[in-house]
Amino acid sequence: MASIAEKKETAKPHREFKPFIAANDLMPEFTPKAIILGSLFGIIFGASTVYMGLKVGLTVSASIPIAVLAISIFKRFGNSTILENNIVQTIGSAGESVAAGVVFTVPALLFLAGGMDYFQYLQIFILALLGGVLGVLFMVPLRRSLIVKEHGNLIYPEGTACADVLIAGEKGGSMAKRVFAGLGVAFLYKLLMSVFGFWRETPSIGTGKDSIYPNAQIPAEISPELLGVGYVIGFRQSAILVAGGLLSYLVFIPLISVFGESVTSVVKPGLIPLAEMTGNEIRQSYVRYIMAGAVTAGGVITMIKTFPMLVSSLRDSFKDLRANGKDTKVTKLRTEWDLPITFTAVGAVAMIVIIAALPNMPGDLTARIGAGVLIVVFGFLFVTVSSRIVGLIGSSNNPISGMTIATLMGTCLVFIAMGWTGEVYEPIAIVVGAIVCIAAANAGATSQDLKTGFLVGGTPIKQQYGLMIGVVASSLIIGATVLLLHNSLTIGSDAVPAPQATLMATVIKGLLNQELPWGFVICGMAIAVVVELCGVRSLGFAVGAYLPLSTTVPIFIGGLVKYFIDKNNSDSEESETGSGILFASGLIAGGALMGIVIAVLKSIELDKTAAGVAITLSDVLNTHWGEEHTLGAFIGISVFAVMAYMLYKNAMAKDDQA
Repeated sequence: MASIAEKKETAKPHREFKPFIAANDLMPEFTPKAIILGSLFGIIFGASTVYMGLKVGLTVSASIPIAVLAISIFKRFGNSTILENNIVQTIGSAGESVAAGVVFTVPALLFLAGGMDYFQYLQIFILALLGGVLGVLFMVPLRRSLIVKEHGNLIYPEGTACADVLIAGEKGGSMAKRVFAGLGVAFLYKLLMSVFGFWRETPSIGTGKDSIYPNAQIPAEISPELLGVGYVIGFRQSAILVAGGLLSYLVFIPLISVFGESVTSVVKPGLIPLAEMTGNEIRQSYVRYIMAGAVTAGGVITMIKTFPMLVSSLRDSFKDLRANGKDTKVTKLRTEWDLPITFTAVGAVAMIVIIAALPNMPGDLTARIGAGVLIVVFGFLFVTVSSRIVGLIGSSNNPISGMTIATLMGTCLVFIAMGWTGEVYEPIAIVVGAIVCIAAANAGATSQDLKTGFLVGGTPIKQQYGLMIGVVASSLIIGATVLLLHNSLTIGSDAVPAPQATLMATVIKGLLNQELPWGFVICGMAIAVVVELCGVRSLGFAVGAYLPLSTTVPIFIGGLVKYFIDKNNSDSEESETGSGILFASGLIAGGALMGIVIAVLKSIELDKTAAGVAITLSDVLNTHWGEEHTLGAFIGISVFAVMAYMLYKNAMAKDDQA
């Protein structure tokens, strides 16, 4: 899952650590108001993450914005302790991580034979719940070894930054105003653009079919959430994303158009003669398969590059677990209370039983039992890896996609060995991948939360209970949000392309049914290798090429703003608690939530006449100057530029916190 840029810290030898709140200090922590507010944030950020994950294939950490908002809300409507604020962010952050795992995998059911039968609210809720709980339970026995014993060696950058926010909030500050400002700007912008239609949402420039450079196009969706994402991930990563998109739209589509202008026959997997295809039809029929191969290869390359770290992490974790098992000393310190390890064992067995017993799961009984065993095996493997690796390189660089692809490949190979081939086994394969992906994503977030608790002096078992509550609360809304967006915007369309999920479906189909146009896919794999040899992360490049260019252009603009901020502040990089990051987080949350509101309006087929003058004005503004240019597009670009300038000014401002 994506958040702040990778941190490089020098490892320090472990010393006896004293948290901000001492272990023998007792204060309100797991209180009703903290549970309620945390659950509310879990629902809100879970829903917004669903929107962003389906739209961009990227997510950003919710812990810091939630911590900032919790401090502000409690100060306005009473007061709270730092440990209550920690519980709020712990519960709330579970929504973001579970939602990320869901949208990366579960929508693949839409693209698999028979999968639509299982793309229902109850199934999505069960998958989210099982994966989220498994991620927490498998992380429980790892806490002492990863968080306590490795303190000073495993940094956990997001968790450490969130602890800084909570401690700063205890001392006073004005960080929340940046988040609220971003929320307000994003809500107003999306309201005027997408509801009242004061300007065009996706202006573009391009060439026609008969041009010497045919079907080239640069579209840009001018939305606040994409601008915020670009700022958070930074210039380098946003540039890599847009470079991939430019390869698709300015190289492959025009090139295929040139070669195909005289081809009057159908070239599979296309459905109409190549000479008659528009640029978008060429992208859907050919380019997306090329880039699916690139994304697959990028995920595998990422796993190979991190393999030594994965093996080392797994070995060290098992070594620490054995040492912990021999340590029979019972501690009564509040900061050492964990859920009993028996919960993990019981949870693993229960997972297999639930998958096998539920009648609304795909596959026959034997296949479901096998799937349950694979979930436990791959789940514990990648939860262990994810929990340790985010401590070294942060959640933004956690190779969740690579782990999921590896899980799907391993699952499909086992199915093939058992003779379980064909379309009927496709949905049960994605069930395995989905639960493992959700578990690994939530385990990484859980590790960051427990690190925050360790630094501020939280009670681990109360955080673990809070994480369970967060999983349940967010799971209730995640399935409904996914179905809402599919019914109103159609998952797989340019509005919500769901790049990660479509890739997972491609992997499963290719392995179980051999239905892919392998020539295009292998060409994409070769592109990933070439890009990697150039010193560029091929996975990010390939994801950018797979996404609509309209999505990556505004992300790149956000990255440009971050570039100029870093250039003007060359002495040091902006921290996760900087005013620019907080304002951008508000843009992301506000834009995503407004996107869901718009989806609701579309789903109930709101009568356009209810908007009155605004709709008429929208029609006036979108009167064409020419075939590709409108007054509405000009106004939209101008307003978007003003919003980018607002982001820049907020990032340059200095708040009163340390």
